[in-house]
Amino acid sequence: MSITVAASRLGTSAFSDMSPVELRPQWQKEDAEQVIRAVYRQVLGNDYLMTSERLVGAESLLMNGYITVRDFVRSVAKSELYKTKFFYPHFQTRVIELNIKHLLGRAPIDESEVIEHLDRYENEGYDADIDSYIDSAEYDANFGDNVVPYYRGFDYQVGNRTVGFTRMFRLYRGYANSDRGQVERKSSRLAAELGRNSVSAIVAPSGVDGGGWAYRDSVKGQTPNIALGGSTPYGNNAAGRIYRMEVAGMVTPGYPSVRRSSRAFLVPYEQLLTKMLQVKKLGGRIASITPA
Repeated sequence: MSITVAASRLGTSAFSDMSPVELRPQWQKEDAEQVIRAVYRQVLGNDYLMTSERLVGAESLLMNGYITVRDFVRSVAKSELYKTKFFYPHFQTRVIELNIKHLLGRAPIDESEVIEHLDRYENEGYDADIDSYIDSAEYDANFGDNVVPYYRGFDYQVGNRTVGFTRMFRLYRGYANSDRGQVERKSSRLAAELGRNSVSAIVAPSGVDGGGWAYRDSVKGQTPNIALGGSTPYGNNAAGRIYRMEVAGMVTPGYPSVRRSSRAFLVPYEQLLTKMLQVKKLGGRIASITPA
């Protein structure tokens, strides 16, 4: 059953026919290998994993039945690998967003939940905070000892506010997208909205009706009327030859390198390659290119 009739346009259709990955009784080696792959994909936010980074010791314990799937999830979340990818480089509120997404499969409920984890981390340490997710009644009720955590924030959750559904789309950027490969990079997605207790808007994926999934408009939200190389031409002969390029994280000339912004450009077809190289040189990421 589809999450919503708009699943294909929201990028959630991959979950419609997906069953939770579980290590059932009388499991075989192939079943354990599938669980290991699913845990890495979920807990590491679909980030690429090199062979040398695998947690060989924890994998061996699971393959030999000495630990449960829950214990393996705990090992990955507490590993130096996870910390390097999601703890050390990020501000603490972004870390908590990712922990809740990876370990509980949803978005933060409200600001008080974030504050609770901040306090626990400050007073008890990183490992204690990770344990608070995995040993929680919520984790136990939804995943238990043998089910790999999955994104359940797209379903109705008893006892939680429906605003969690919309907020999940601020953390989720598509089934094949990595949590370290998004144009917003290390910035918190929900800090401001949680502080205001406001509802997040659901934005369609890039390339779907011009939604701009990964792109965030500038404060002014204006597209310039000047194209690279001159004024924007209008008329039938120019139709489809001017493109709107949305760019995130680009260093604006004349400003310090620490100051980055989201920009939109109107670019003639023949200048697209030149503009793409310029964006790359300035450290930006192209979020979408659509006909103007």
